[in-house]
Amino acid sequence: MPPLTGFRDFYPEECAGRNAIFSVWRSVATRYGFVEYDGPPLESLELYQKKSGAEIASQLYNFTDKGERHVALRPELTPTLARMVAERHRDFKKPLKWFAIPQVFRYERPQKGRLREHYQLNCDILGEPSLEADAENIALAIDVLRAFGLTSDDFVIRLSDRQFWVDLLIARNVPQEKWYDFFQAIDKSEREPEEKTREKLGPLADEVLGILANGAESARLDAVERSLTVRGFGACYKRDFTIVRGLAYYTGIVWEAFDRTGQFRAICGGGRYDDLLKNLGGVDMPALGFGMGDVVLGELLKARGKAPATAQTLDYFVAIADETVRENAMELVQKLRDAGKRTDFAIAIGTKLGKQLETASARGARHAIVADAKLKSGEAELKDLQTREQRTVPVASLLGVVA
Repeated sequence: MPPLTGFRDFYPEECAGRNAIFSVWRSVATRYGFVEYDGPPLESLELYQKKSGAEIASQLYNFTDKGERHVALRPELTPTLARMVAERHRDFKKPLKWFAIPQVFRYERPQKGRLREHYQLNCDILGEPSLEADAENIALAIDVLRAFGLTSDDFVIRLSDRQFWVDLLIARNVPQEKWYDFFQAIDKSEREPEEKTREKLGPLADEVLGILANGAESARLDAVERSLTVRGFGACYKRDFTIVRGLAYYTGIVWEAFDRTGQFRAICGGGRYDDLLKNLGGVDMPALGFGMGDVVLGELLKARGKAPATAQTLDYFVAIADETVRENAMELVQKLRDAGKRTDFAIAIGTKLGKQLETASARGARHAIVADAKLKSGEAELKDLQTREQRTVPVASLLGVVA
């Protein structure tokens, strides 16, 4: 029986690939001074409705639990982060630089690059209003992609300023209740005919389409771009006012990363959400962050031939050639494991030596230790499974053979 639609099985090879992605995520985030946190996978449905409106329930896995509480599997981690920080913000020195790798769940139609569950790198900076924090967050995303072997030839960060559009709407006396439709029109402008976009924008069509085509001045974007350029990332971004992000809570700089060929949906994206903690937890604190899912990233890395290695390797495989020394061999296995060496052996008693060596090679072992009668006198045959060289070595030296 296959898994549910939109969900995945992770066999050892897939699990190794997933863990390799997690390892890169953690390595780069901690290099930037971020610390890891996590929250519960099940939250009150109200938490998500408070952020996104009552209609969000149709997009979530939600139910009434045995305590008659309306709960939902997390579709994202930002509301949980806001709740956690609001509860204990006085306990932490600002700014907070936190990251997490949650599994999130969304009840929507599965399609290329989008499933009903995925893992996501979340990196957020809280308590810092300066635009240098925006640049820091974007630089982190760039370095994560670079850590997988991708370059500016493979991806581009499309930078925008949502506050620029808010200022324009205010200057043109557009009622706030019409702002959502305005942002939706811009968000879909690349995917819809110009006539339809003009119809949605109404009297602002000429001005807005001119900005989308030719750009505009933004001191906020100037500051972020300068910081990214100084860091050596000048080739990794471009200014693009079509990026507004679909979620209504963004308040300033917003951005998304795309592959240069346009083959995939956004690799990651984020921006500033200075009002969210106040709206969800009553704490007035500036904040920004981004999310990077494993599904699109995995597809991109595979397409570029940069998918992480998934081979399971061993340092040693102890092949028992003489069952009379099995107890001595098991003592050696344990000593190797205690020394931190990845070690395995043939559990089945009486397995032919050739079969054991085949298993050792299939498991990616670097060395096989052939345990025969010499083991009782403190020696063993060490076989290099790549060069096929074999030599007799003292058992005492084995702990230092594989670095």
